[in-house]
Amino acid sequence: MERINVFENGIYMTLEITDKDQLKLLHFGAEPFDESKIKAKDYDNAFNLTEISLSGFDRPYERHGIKYIVTAPGYRMKYHDRKDYRNDLGRVLEFVTRDEETDVFVTVKIQFYDGISVVRFVTEVENRGAEEQTLEYVSLFNYTGVEKEGLLPRDEKMLVKVPHNSWQREMDWQTYTLPQLGLGQSQKTSEQRSSKAANFTNTGNWSTKEYLPMGYIENTETGTSLFFQIEHNGSWHWEISDQSAHMYLALSGPNEQQSHWFKTLKTGDRFTTVPAAVGVSHGFDSSMAELTRYRRMIRRKNKDNESLAIIFNDYMNCLWGNPTAEKEYPLIDAAAEAGCEYFCIDAGWYSAGIWWDNVGEWQESRERFPEGMKKVTDYIRSKGLIPGVWLEIEVMGINCPKAKNVPDDWFFMRHGKKVYDRSRYQLDFRNPEVVAHADEVIDRLVRDYGVGYIKMDYNIEPGIGTEINAESVGDGLLQHERAYLSWLDRVFERYPDFIIENCSSGGMRIDYAMLQRHSIQSTSDQDDYRMYATIAANSPTGLCPEQSAIWSYPLTEGDREEVVFNMVNAMLLRIHQSGHLVYISDERKALVKEALDCYKDIRGDIRTAVPFWCLGLSEFSDPWVSLGLKCENKLYLALWRRNSEKSGIVLDLAKYTDGRCGEAKLIYPSFGECEFEYNSELSRLTVNMPREYSARLFEIGPGRSGRRSENVSIST
Repeated sequence: MERINVFENGIYMTLEITDKDQLKLLHFGAEPFDESKIKAKDYDNAFNLTEISLSGFDRPYERHGIKYIVTAPGYRMKYHDRKDYRNDLGRVLEFVTRDEETDVFVTVKIQFYDGISVVRFVTEVENRGAEEQTLEYVSLFNYTGVEKEGLLPRDEKMLVKVPHNSWQREMDWQTYTLPQLGLGQSQKTSEQRSSKAANFTNTGNWSTKEYLPMGYIENTETGTSLFFQIEHNGSWHWEISDQSAHMYLALSGPNEQQSHWFKTLKTGDRFTTVPAAVGVSHGFDSSMAELTRYRRMIRRKNKDNESLAIIFNDYMNCLWGNPTAEKEYPLIDAAAEAGCEYFCIDAGWYSAGIWWDNVGEWQESRERFPEGMKKVTDYIRSKGLIPGVWLEIEVMGINCPKAKNVPDDWFFMRHGKKVYDRSRYQLDFRNPEVVAHADEVIDRLVRDYGVGYIKMDYNIEPGIGTEINAESVGDGLLQHERAYLSWLDRVFERYPDFIIENCSSGGMRIDYAMLQRHSIQSTSDQDDYRMYATIAANSPTGLCPEQSAIWSYPLTEGDREEVVFNMVNAMLLRIHQSGHLVYISDERKALVKEALDCYKDIRGDIRTAVPFWCLGLSEFSDPWVSLGLKCENKLYLALWRRNSEKSGIVLDLAKYTDGRCGEAKLIYPSFGECEFEYNSELSRLTVNMPREYSARLFEIGPGRSGRRSENVSIST
C-alpha cells in the first residue's frame, strides 16, 4: 500500500495505491485528510479515481440501479504508472490505470493552476488490446466521501446548490438538503445501498437549457465547500448518491445512458473526454471568487475583456428584429450621443418580412436597406462606433433556397431524414463544405461591411445528435461540437480583435467550452427589467462579470427610476444598451449617458474584481437584490429594491472589506433621493430607498473612518 499526499494551492488531495494495486481517491478538500473519517468497512469497489464502462462486462452485486458506481471494468482497474511535473500553468499529475483483461488503459490528467484552488480533470482512454472495445461511460471526476468531514449526520450538514436555467429564467439557483433530493440517510450505523441518485443532465446542443453545467456542495458543519463546472457545449451529466457508507459525486460528459453516446475503440484508438474543473474553498462567495479567477486563466486572451466595450443593440424594447435604414440612422445618433462604442444591427437585416424559416444565405435585404447596408455600417463608423450584425451561422431555415440545393450531409440526420427544430435545419460542422460556407459569410461581413462584432445567436435544439458518419448519434453530436469550437478558434486566429457574442436564445449555452473562446455572453432574453435584476445579480456564478452581457432597455414610456433600475442591472457587468433612445425624454437620456460615463470610470476594476452576495443569491421573488464586486482596495455594490414593504435595509459587508474601507459613495444616479450611512467600524451600509422598483450603485473604499454620508431614516 502506498499513500500519495498532495497539497497545492489550498487543495488537499490524498490517493492510495492499495495492496491489490487499485488506485483510490480518498480525499479532495479544503482541509487535510483525516483517515478516521473513512467509514467504509472496505473500499474495494469504492473510492475509485476513475469509473469506466465498456460493453459486455458484468458488474458486481453491490451496484443498485443505474448509478455510475462499480462500473466494469472500472472496479477492477489496476494502478500502472504516474507522472508528476510542471508546465507554465502549474503542477500536473497524471495517473494511469490498466484493465488486465482488455488491456484498456485510462489516464487521468490533473492540471493545477498556481495561486488558484481549482484543478482541471481530463481523462483519456486507450485500447491497447487485441479486441475492439465499446466505451459507454467514463468519468471526469469521481469522488467518494464528499460528506465525510465533521461529526453531524450528513442529512443535517450537507447542502447542494444547483443552478437551474431556463429561457428568461437563467441563473435560478436552488439549495437542497440531501433528503430534499431523495437521498436521506435511512440507516445511521450501517452502510446504505440505495438505487436513487440525484441526476443533473443535459442532452443536446443547448448545453444550459435546464441547468448550468456546474454545482456546489457545502458542509455547513466544517464550513468547507466543493464546486465544479463541466466545460462542454453539448451533452453532460453529473450525479450525487451513496456508496459504501459515503456520498459520491460523479461528473461526466456524454454517455450512452443519458446522451445516446458510445464510442468503439479499435486497437490503438484513443478517446479524450471533455474537461471538468473542480475546486475547494470555504463558503459560496469564496468558491465563486476562485472559479472566477480560474475562468480568467483558461479564457482566450482578448482585448474585449480588457476594455469592456459598451454595445448598443437595436433589438430589446426597440426594433424587435425589424430593422430598416430609416429606423437605424436616428438610433445610431442616439447611441453615439449616449456614449456607446459598438452598434449592432440585430435580426432581420437579411430578409424582408417574416424571415424566421428562410435564414441561411445571409445576404442583405434591399427592401430594408434600399441604398445597401454598407451605407448604414459606414454611417455607424462615421459616428465613432464599430458596426455589428446578428447572425445564426449554425442553422438554415427550411425555406432557405440554399438548403434545397446542398446534399443531406450538410445537416444533422436521424432515421434517414434531416433533423429540424423550429423550422430550421442544423448544420454539421464536420463537413468541410459547411465550414467553407460559414467562413465565406464571416469574411464577407468583415470585408464588405467593416463588421467588428457578431451577435452569434442559436435558437434551436437538434436533440440527441446525428447518424451521419458516426456509429452513435451522440458521438456525431460530440464530433460536431468539437468541430464547431475548432471553427471558432480559426475565426479568432484570422480576426483576433473580432468580438463574437455567444447568444443562444439568451443564455442557453453558458458553458466554458464556448466561453473559453467568446469574450461576451448573452445572459437572457428577459424583457421585464424588474426580473432581470435577479439574472444580473446571479450571473457572475455562471461566467466572469466582464463576459456577462446584461440588457439595459429604458422603456419608451417610463420615469427616471425605471431608467436607473435598467442601467444598474448592467453596470457591474457588461452593458448591452438598447431601448428606443430616440423617443425617451431628455432627462432620461441624460441618465443613460450618466450611467455609461460612470461605467467607463469603473470598468477597469470590473475585469479583475470577484463577485460577492451580501444578501445571498437572488430569487425571482426577492424584494431586495444585491450584487457586489470586490476589488483590491474597494467594493462596488449594486442594490435593487423591488416590491419590499420596507424602504430600508442594512447590508453587512464585514466579510468583504478586510477592515480597509472607511467611506461609502453613491456613484449612480447623481440625483440621489436615497439616504445612506456607512459604519466603517462594523462595515455596515444602511440604505433607505423610498420608492419601490428603484436601484442604486455604491462604491465603498478607503476614507475617513466612520464618515457619515447622509442622514438615514428607515421606514418600516
